[in-house]
Amino acid sequence: MPIRFNARTRALNSTTLLFSPLAALTLLSPVSAWADDTPGSNADVIVVTASPIAGNPDRFATIVSQIGRDDIVDSGGASLADALKDVPGVANTGFAAGASRPVIRGMDSNRVEILEDGAKAGDVSDVGPDHGVPIDPLSAQSIEVVRGAATLRYGSQAIGGVVNAINNRVPLTLPTAPLSGEVTGSYDSNASTGQGSLLLDGRAGQFAFHADGFSRNAGDYDTADGTQANSFFTGGGYAAGSSYFFGDNNASHVGLGVTHYDARYGIPSDTTFIDMRQTKVMTNNSVQLGVGVLQTLNVTGAYADYTHDEKEPDGTIDSTFKNREWDGRAEALLGAIGPLSSSAIGVQFGDRQYSALGDDGSFILPSHTQTGALFAFTEAELGARGHLQAAARVEQVKINGTPADDVFTDKTFTPISGSLGALFDVSDAVKLGLTLTSAARAPNLVEMFARGAHDGPGTFETGDPNLKIERADSVEATLRIRHDRFQFDGSLWDARFSNYIFGDLTGNLCTDDGDCSNGPDADLKQLFYRQQNANFYGGEARGTWALANMTSGSLQGVALADYVRAGFSDGGGPVPRIQPYRVGGGLNWTSTKFDAGFLALYVGKQDRVPAGDTATDGYWNLDAQAAWRPFGQNFEIALVGHNLTDEAQRDAVALNRDVVELPGRDVRLVLRQSF
Repeated sequence: MPIRFNARTRALNSTTLLFSPLAALTLLSPVSAWADDTPGSNADVIVVTASPIAGNPDRFATIVSQIGRDDIVDSGGASLADALKDVPGVANTGFAAGASRPVIRGMDSNRVEILEDGAKAGDVSDVGPDHGVPIDPLSAQSIEVVRGAATLRYGSQAIGGVVNAINNRVPLTLPTAPLSGEVTGSYDSNASTGQGSLLLDGRAGQFAFHADGFSRNAGDYDTADGTQANSFFTGGGYAAGSSYFFGDNNASHVGLGVTHYDARYGIPSDTTFIDMRQTKVMTNNSVQLGVGVLQTLNVTGAYADYTHDEKEPDGTIDSTFKNREWDGRAEALLGAIGPLSSSAIGVQFGDRQYSALGDDGSFILPSHTQTGALFAFTEAELGARGHLQAAARVEQVKINGTPADDVFTDKTFTPISGSLGALFDVSDAVKLGLTLTSAARAPNLVEMFARGAHDGPGTFETGDPNLKIERADSVEATLRIRHDRFQFDGSLWDARFSNYIFGDLTGNLCTDDGDCSNGPDADLKQLFYRQQNANFYGGEARGTWALANMTSGSLQGVALADYVRAGFSDGGGPVPRIQPYRVGGGLNWTSTKFDAGFLALYVGKQDRVPAGDTATDGYWNLDAQAAWRPFGQNFEIALVGHNLTDEAQRDAVALNRDVVELPGRDVRLVLRQSF
C-alpha cells in the first residue's frame, strides 16, 4: 500500500487513573489510538487482526487499539513494546533496550501472542525477559492490539491478547502507483541514537512489490541518576516480498516474503550482551471462490530460523539459543448463513524445536512443541441496532522435554476456548458492548522444563512438568461515545483464573550449581513455577475533545487512564510484577503546516508486591512533539521529547527493576520524506 502522511491529529496515547471498582463504573476502559482523532473519523479506520473480515473496529464488542505510522516513528524505541507504551492497558517488561515485550492487563509473555502480518514471531522471548522480539517497529506501518473473541483465532498463548505488527512485507493489495515510499532519519540526544528506515511499495503489471530496511545505533542511555551501564543497542534488518494479483477486481493473490533481522544489545543488570539474528520466510495467499456460502480461502504460513548468542564483553560466547519454528493457517470465509452475516472456519498447525548450548544450555534442555487447532469465528446482526461476535477454538498441544528430575517427559494438552460478544447501539452516538470469554492455555516449555541458572535475568528457575491447563473466565463491558466534539472509549473487565501459572520468587539466592542460600557467592534469585487461582480486574479509558476548530487549525484535548489489580484467591497475596495505574492528559494542535502537542502522564507507585519483589515509586512523565511541513505534506521535520522533566523512573513489570532505571530526558530530531 502507498505510504503517505498528512496533517496529523496525533493520538497522545497514554494511561491511567487509580479508581475503585465502583468509581470505575463511571470511567470505563480500553482505548483505541485512532489513525485520525477528528470526531467521527473512526469510520475510516480499518483493522485486520480483530476479524477475518477487515472493517470498521466500532462494530466489535471489545475495543481494538491501533497506532499508526506517525506514532511509531516518533516513539523511537527498538521494540514493539516501546511503540505501544502509551496505549491504555499495555505495559512492557522493560528489561533492556533490545528486550521489552508487551504486557496486556498484567498478562505477560506466555499470554500475549506477538505477530507479524498475522504470522508468529518465531523467537524465544517467552523463554526469558532478556530475549528480544525480532520485529522492529520501524518496519511497521501500523500496530494493532486485540482482545476478545478474535484472539481465539491465534492460539492459546493469546489468552491475554494479540499484538500484530502490520508491515505489508507480503503485499495484500495491488498499489495504484508504480512506486511509493518513505524515508526517515532521526537522532536522539540520549544515548546518541541514530536511526533510519526506508519503505518501498511498487507495482509492475499484476505484481506488487515491497521492500524495507532499517538501522539503529544507540550507546548506553542516560537516566536521571547517571548512565545506565551496558544498555546499548545496535540493530538492523531488511525485507523483500511480492504478490501476484488475479481474478475479479484483483481480489485474489499469492505472495511470498523474506525478512532478516540482526541486533546486538546489552543486558543492563549484567555485563553480558546478546547477539541476535533471525531469517523468516512468510507466505500469504487469498483466493476469491464465490461458491455458495464459501467466499474466500486464505492460506498463510511462516518459517523462522532464530539464533542468539549470549556473550561476555570480550566476545566470548557463554550460551547459544536456537529456535526453529513454522506456523501455518488455512481459513475459509463464509457468506451469510441464516442469521449469521459472515463467518470463518479454519485450521492452524505449528511446530517448534528449541535448544540451547553452553552455560545456559542446562537451563532448558531441548524441547519440541507441536500444535494443531480447529477454530471458528462468526458475526451476526441483532436487529437494527445490535451486533454479535462469537468464536471457539479446540487446540491440541504436544510438548516434550526434560525437567529438573532428569526424566524425559512427553505431555499432551487439549485447551478448549470460547467467546461471545454483543454490541448495542443505544443511539447514533453511544454504543455499549459486553463480552464473555472462557479461554484455556497450555503451559509452555519454560514453565514445565526450566531446570537451572539463567544468567540474563539473574534467576535460578525450576519448572513443573505436572502443571495443568490454565483457564481464564472473563467478562468485559465497553462504552463508546461518538459525538461531534467528543469521543470516548472505555471498558471494565474482570478475569478469574483457575490454575494461574506464575514465577514465584522465594526470596532465596542460588549459585549457578543450584546451592540456594543467602551466602556471599549466591546471586541468582530462586524462582519456582507454580499454579494458584487468581483474580484480575481493571479498566482503561480514553477521551478526546475538540476544543477549537479554526481555519488555521484545530485544538484537541486528550485524557487517558488505566488500572490493573491482580491477586491470588483465598488471601494468597498479590500476583507478582503487575503494572501500576496510570492517568494523564494533554493537548494537540494540528494544521496544514504545523502540529504540536504534549502529554503529561502520572504512573502510580506499585507497592502491592509479594515477598521476594520490591516496590516501585510513582513518577511523572512528560512527552511533547512539534512537526513542521515547510514544503508541503510529503516532507516533515519534527522534534519529539520524552521524559522532559528527567524524572527517575523504574518499571514495576521488569524483573531487574532493582538495578535498572528507565531512560532520562531525550530529545529527538526526526526527518521524514514520502513520495
